[in-house]
Amino acid sequence: MAPKYAPSLRRLLPVLAICLEIAFILIFIFFVQYDDSYIQDETQSKKRKTVTTVYADFQDVHVMVFLGFGFLMSFLRRYGFSSTGFNLLVAALGVQWATLVNGFMFEFSDGKIRINMMSLVTANLCAASALISMGAVLGKTNPVQLLLMTLLEVTSFIFNHWLLTTFIKMDCVPSIMHHHVFGAYFGLMVSWALHRPGLRQRHEKEKSSTDMGKFSMLGTIFLWMFWPSYNSVLIEGKAEKMNAVYSTYFSLAASAVTVFAFSVLISKKGKMNMVYIHNATLAGGVAVGAAATVIPSPWIALTIGLTAGLICILGCWFMKPFLELAFDIHDTCGVHYVHGVPGILGVLIRIVIELATASNLQVAWSEAAFYLLALYITLALSLVLGLVTGFLLKLNIWKPDQKYFDDQAFWEITTIPSPPPNTQFPHLAVKL
Repeated sequence: MAPKYAPSLRRLLPVLAICLEIAFILIFIFFVQYDDSYIQDETQSKKRKTVTTVYADFQDVHVMVFLGFGFLMSFLRRYGFSSTGFNLLVAALGVQWATLVNGFMFEFSDGKIRINMMSLVTANLCAASALISMGAVLGKTNPVQLLLMTLLEVTSFIFNHWLLTTFIKMDCVPSIMHHHVFGAYFGLMVSWALHRPGLRQRHEKEKSSTDMGKFSMLGTIFLWMFWPSYNSVLIEGKAEKMNAVYSTYFSLAASAVTVFAFSVLISKKGKMNMVYIHNATLAGGVAVGAAATVIPSPWIALTIGLTAGLICILGCWFMKPFLELAFDIHDTCGVHYVHGVPGILGVLIRIVIELATASNLQVAWSEAAFYLLALYITLALSLVLGLVTGFLLKLNIWKPDQKYFDDQAFWEITTIPSPPPNTQFPHLAVKL
């Protein structure tokens, strides 16, 4: 028997998706064109990265956004289709919308938005903020709500990026790296607004399985491998770029080892927990993102990775159920401890390192104040706009009632029939 809300999705989802795509096409027709200035102007081309170099970085980030995040979120045993499928839907919509919003706010000149490889990289990073928010509400939203959340979240994050770069005069790279913090707390507020009493206790379908755990670990490995590119892709200076690659690499390595060790320590049976390893392994890459260009030594990166991994696994083990019981904040993928807290930690680490290595403390304290102000603005906007978005998505027009953590609500599930019993040789029959 089909779910009662399936006909509603048949009306809402195609209309919304097609209308949005047609609107994008019309905007691209009148306002967007490819940037060929690197061919026409040889002087400018020398100042830019070569197309080959930028495309290699773009490929790494592209794989992370469309494959890594999708498989990472596929750990739920009855939500595999939705985790990977909705990740593709959200990312595909998000990069188009981010290209337009970024273009109008930062690259609009002579009535046109000119698209180059860095435009695509930035669009992927902005879309990643929506995927982080999706991790907080995974299994509790339908695709219509996810599309609307993506539009509002990407717009909100780019507006936050514009505020930081325009009024605080923050560099583009640390401003964009705030997408971990913004996406995490935006998603948490949406999750709180959409909370229903049935989620107060652990939902019966909110469980992993061996097969889905393998797919999720595949996503973790892809993210882990390409995270140095993720943290360094926007950096122009060669020395700073390589510093970010080295620091990210060592921080990830330290967080991975830490997570395996503490996963055993906090287990009652003294065994490793794959769900903790899926997420906390990546905390080192998030924590080092905002400070990657200023970390002077490998041991500091290793220490950051150890600290981030420890914070993440202890947060998922202790604080996650506490927030659910005390504040009705249900965080499916633990984005608070994978992206939120490590992202804040990264900003604080950058401030400490710059103060410790500064030749002029007065200037360093002034810059530290600006970094703290940027963090406060990011937190405030993500919390407020996430809450507003959550209440908008809760309206009955979007048909929020559904089965939680169940692919059957949205996908055609093909069931393979069991073979007939072996009546001729009953002693050879195998129970399936």
